[in-house]
Amino acid sequence: MNQSLKLVILSLLIGISNFGFGQNSYQNPVIPGFHPDPSVCRVGDDFYLVNSTFEYFPGVPIFHSKDLVNWQQIGHCLTRDSQLPLQKCGASAGIYAPTLRYNDGVFYMITTNVSGGGNFIVTATDPAGEWSDPIWVETSGIDPDLFFENGKVYVCNTDGKMGIQINQIDIKTGKRIGETRRIWRGTGGRYPEGPHIFKKDGLYYLLISEGGTEYGHKITIARSKELMGPYMSNPANPILTHADEEKQDAPIQGTGHADFVQAADGSWWMVCLAFRPAKGRFHILGRETYLAPVVWTENSWPVVNGNGTIDLEMKIKTLPQVPVKNELKRVEFDDSKLGFEWNYLRNPVRENYSFTDKKGFLTLKATEIGLDYTDTPTFLGRRQEHFNFEASTEMEFNLSGENDEAGMTVLMNDKHHYKLSVKNQGGKKVLSISNRLGGFYFSTGKTVALKSGRVKLKVVGSRDYYTFFYAQGNEEFKELGKCDTYFLSSEVAGGFTGVYIGLFATGNGSKTKAKANFDWFVYQPL
Repeated sequence: MNQSLKLVILSLLIGISNFGFGQNSYQNPVIPGFHPDPSVCRVGDDFYLVNSTFEYFPGVPIFHSKDLVNWQQIGHCLTRDSQLPLQKCGASAGIYAPTLRYNDGVFYMITTNVSGGGNFIVTATDPAGEWSDPIWVETSGIDPDLFFENGKVYVCNTDGKMGIQINQIDIKTGKRIGETRRIWRGTGGRYPEGPHIFKKDGLYYLLISEGGTEYGHKITIARSKELMGPYMSNPANPILTHADEEKQDAPIQGTGHADFVQAADGSWWMVCLAFRPAKGRFHILGRETYLAPVVWTENSWPVVNGNGTIDLEMKIKTLPQVPVKNELKRVEFDDSKLGFEWNYLRNPVRENYSFTDKKGFLTLKATEIGLDYTDTPTFLGRRQEHFNFEASTEMEFNLSGENDEAGMTVLMNDKHHYKLSVKNQGGKKVLSISNRLGGFYFSTGKTVALKSGRVKLKVVGSRDYYTFFYAQGNEEFKELGKCDTYFLSSEVAGGFTGVYIGLFATGNGSKTKAKANFDWFVYQPL
């Protein structure tokens, strides 16, 4: 038997031996890209997780896992305008931190729409199916948590600088029962937020985040013999932070906003958010979902990963791992169903998106609303999930007016994005790169005239640059220019989201009948 064949057989045997049994390592983040504020629950041997989505629609993605390491998106909790009004919602407004819980055969997701309505609950018996219309909750503040005990339901949330508060509600109507009580202000860090209450060994534990969702973020915990308090702070707080000398230069920063879950084997785990700087102190992917083991000490305080920190390569024993298929495949736009990875900006005007105008194409119908409006542009995008990636598409654009524009965008928000787009210049089609930085547009100065027919567009990302390419016919791709990732970082652009790679069409303030037809789209890591 030759050496190559031996290696192949050995690899297969290793794979077979590992499948279905606990492994000794995993990679963080477990859900990369803009997936912040994770909340998790277990039902039998299945785990479910949700994230916040701010101004994007549909809202609150829901994931499923058998092992807490390998996650697959199975849908969204908020898929209808009646559940998620986002009209004219500002960047990083909309949907804030959700909580996912399961009780007596029903899934409950509670969150805050800061742009309209406040706190609300939606329910489902099948988390991959349709969720109910909102039950609006009579409570102020954000980041609501649900706690069920003895037939009663409590909402715990944060009320700004005043700290964490709790009140009982009627789960069917959302009405408050009794008075609201403030139960903890944290350990002194700013913005005590993201509370979750757990009961273990007869004690109530209150898990929160402090320090702001930036480099000073940390996770702290308190406990009480009574649900309504008073709560006593853990002397070893914070239980997770990278805002210290040991981890201040680590590749993971901003650790915070966590949730606990206990597996069927009795082990405890934490999901939390954090971000990875692209270069220096600047991050572009948004806050991502991370996983860490939790051990409860003899005096019943939890210890995260042994030392209160996390790593990209976690060398610890996991639950039996069950891989899932998350294929990054070429999207052909051959039918009317988009994958779960696609999002609109705010509530879409659905007639502006068509799979039937031209068979086998996604048609985007331009309106006067552009990407720099806090409104509903004709835009479809997916999260950037890797520092090094390549995204490409092929489009044809039927111009109608002088301000018509369509193409590909690398977008952080309405004031910070890059566009590789086809425009009308003197009645001719030209391709150019434009940068919107701090609310103003800047041209790179390089424009190319296009021949008739389709054009291929491509962006290649790295930690330092987005490099833009184009091609027509059978030509090889040519570089048109590059833009610095720095200007799309959260530290420069602000807000709580991450970069999207999107397709768009607009009349830039003018009414238009222009349409852009996209034949396919590819996103892949490099």
